[in-house]
Amino acid sequence: MLSARRERLAEDLAHGRVDSRYFPVLAVLAPVMTQSEGEITYPGDPMCLYAALSVAVHNAVHDAGPLERAGHYNDVAPRWTRFPDRDYRMSAGHDGYRPHTESPNTDQTVFDPRVWDREARARWIRLLRRARPRVVLISSVSPAHRYALDIAGLVKTEVPGAYVILGGRHADETIGCAPGQDTLTIAPSGTLAVMADGRGPRVVDAVVSGEAYHSLDLLMRAVALSVDLNTGWVAPGRVRHNLEELLRRHGTSPGRSLVTLIAGDAVHAYPQEGAKLDLAALPSPYEAFAIRSRFPIFVDGATGEIQRTAHVMVSNACPYQCNFCSETARLAGGLKRFSRTSTAIERVCEYVGYGAEAMFFDDSIFWSGAFRDIAEFCAELRRIRRCPADELDEDLRRFLRADADLGRLRGLQWGAQLTVDVLAGLHSAEATGEILDGMREAGCTYVYIGIESMSARVMEGIHKNLRRGGGRGWALKVREATSLVKAHGLRVGTSVLFGLDGETRASIDETISGVSELIDDKLIDLASPNILTYHPATPITRMHGMADKLDYHSPWVDNRKPYIYFEEAFPGVVSVTLTEDDLWYIHHETERRWGATRNDSAPVPLGPNLEQD
Repeated sequence: MLSARRERLAEDLAHGRVDSRYFPVLAVLAPVMTQSEGEITYPGDPMCLYAALSVAVHNAVHDAGPLERAGHYNDVAPRWTRFPDRDYRMSAGHDGYRPHTESPNTDQTVFDPRVWDREARARWIRLLRRARPRVVLISSVSPAHRYALDIAGLVKTEVPGAYVILGGRHADETIGCAPGQDTLTIAPSGTLAVMADGRGPRVVDAVVSGEAYHSLDLLMRAVALSVDLNTGWVAPGRVRHNLEELLRRHGTSPGRSLVTLIAGDAVHAYPQEGAKLDLAALPSPYEAFAIRSRFPIFVDGATGEIQRTAHVMVSNACPYQCNFCSETARLAGGLKRFSRTSTAIERVCEYVGYGAEAMFFDDSIFWSGAFRDIAEFCAELRRIRRCPADELDEDLRRFLRADADLGRLRGLQWGAQLTVDVLAGLHSAEATGEILDGMREAGCTYVYIGIESMSARVMEGIHKNLRRGGGRGWALKVREATSLVKAHGLRVGTSVLFGLDGETRASIDETISGVSELIDDKLIDLASPNILTYHPATPITRMHGMADKLDYHSPWVDNRKPYIYFEEAFPGVVSVTLTEDDLWYIHHETERRWGATRNDSAPVPLGPNLEQD
């Protein structure tokens, strides 16, 4: 079959019956919200999508070229044929929308609306009509899942023959299958469940979950082999056979993942448990995509302009087990991180070469809180920032070809996330101070800390306040942590989470007042008030009896004030410990008492008044 397809395509190309061996493909990050002003406070790049695509796009680009030299793809292949060039990267704006061309680079195959409103919907329809994709890949977290289904539904309406693949954290949390077993575990709020019982439209052909970097690449190869050479469209019924043949020929993919194919009422699941995944060995997420983020916390001191900010990750999860969090190592299949700091230094230089002026380390905890690794990384980064160009290692110099690249490295700002326990619970103040000094000397200007609550009673139950000895309460440790960071010349951003187990109006007041005192004492530069939103796989979702009640599928949720004042907050999925009056109270009191320090974002998710285009 492989030989026959390849010979057929070679003949079609030779006789001009087809002009290319590539079929159009689009990738989408489903947005979480909309905002009346039309922009998100911190519009970050869709790194979950970029990372998920990294292996598949890397392999496709390196396989692109004449058919006789193709090896990864047997015949037709996705139109991922070239990475963005330097000029394109340097000219990329902060808008998530990209111009579509007949011969797009890999960045131009992404649709990143950042908000899902009437304009975004119309843009998506126009892009579908123009690009006519054969495959559409969608990444979604739980609060974005309802919009992911709408995005997929528009695909099936405008391009009925397109094959839709869904992945992302919502899939990771709602579907699983242990290797060697023949039973799927499907959460009630998962894509498969809502499509099966009619709560959601049947608009998805495949779901990938887990560490699916290599599995997605294999699925794309199976889909390519399922393209009918007569029509140029995917024959869905062939994907299962082709995937099974590829698995038989090539074996299990690295990492732990699951590929699920939906064929009518039948579901075919392929759990993969291969070699342990090496995050550092994966292609970098920005290899195929331009840096577009602009974080207001990083500003050019000379021009006042917000800097182009790259996202960096050197670990996949958090080592702690907070019961409200979906980023724990348990849910991620185990903690994995770069084994060598030198690899992270190369990644920094690569991103600077792509145009990054600033960076934010998205790890739940910077280097998983390992002081030795933090110190080693910062010492080397400090060294290369000061190193003469002709003395830089060639492994780094290959990313920094122009004088402007070296200039950006010298002036690079960056930030990272640490915890109260890491800063004020696990080490002496002297040891922590040395680490913070090392971070500052390496260019760090900002540290983000999850305070969550200032109520000791609330914090008792979430597995975050790990070291409780010495007579120090949580509020005192928060003060010590923020004081340390500020004393060593770094700005402090904080996340505050209302609605944890045991939350009352009294504990809400305690938190608002405690944070207000830290602001008054100039120990916090930015405070983000958030509302606990239930994620499908977190312990607190089960504790509060919400696992079977989550609605992340209804398309036109009547999201209204005060929910719109908090990111990811929708009626029916926020903490049962809070009433709507509590939400109003939190909004008004944090606005009044925290003032300009409050990170104010008033998202307006798609509502029932939105007319269908």
